[in-house]
Amino acid sequence: MRLPLLALLARGPAHGYELKQALEKLLGAAYPQPNIGQVYVTLGRLEKAGLIEGEDIAQSSRPNKRTYQLTDAGREAVAAWFDEPTDEPRVRDEFFMKLAVAPGTGMTDQVALINKQRRHYLNAMRDLSRLAAAEDRDNRVAQLLIEGAMLHLQADLDWLERCQEELEKLEELE
Repeated sequence: MRLPLLALLARGPAHGYELKQALEKLLGAAYPQPNIGQVYVTLGRLEKAGLIEGEDIAQSSRPNKRTYQLTDAGREAVAAWFDEPTDEPRVRDEFFMKLAVAPGTGMTDQVALINKQRRHYLNAMRDLSRLAAAEDRDNRVAQLLIEGAMLHLQADLDWLERCQEELEKLEELE
């Protein structure tokens, strides 16, 4: 959450609740909604790290609010984040580890594992389809997030099919 908050502050000063609302509006319901407590804890850490500066703003009928803005170090951190590619591919996949170690345990069948994972992915795909239908069509960022998640799920489903085909070939050879 650190770097997305910094990136939002590149737009200009804001307080924690404004940042939370900006994330929710930008990403829609498909992305896990940030907890306001988490936002403020993160802002405190960013301020201690010198990446943002906070300023208390007096309000007449409410408690003071604290607004934050990027420091030069914060701008550099955001620029470095945008410049760095995201880690992929997922070589450390927990499901694949289960699939690989299952035969030696005698505790589960690999095809049963695949089928259970397939059901899980199909349920997730159905949930995302519902979410896409309910999401504001004008929020292209949220729609792209949902579409990307669905494409990843489809690729995972295709990969499960490939795993099952390979396991069947191995059984035929035995």
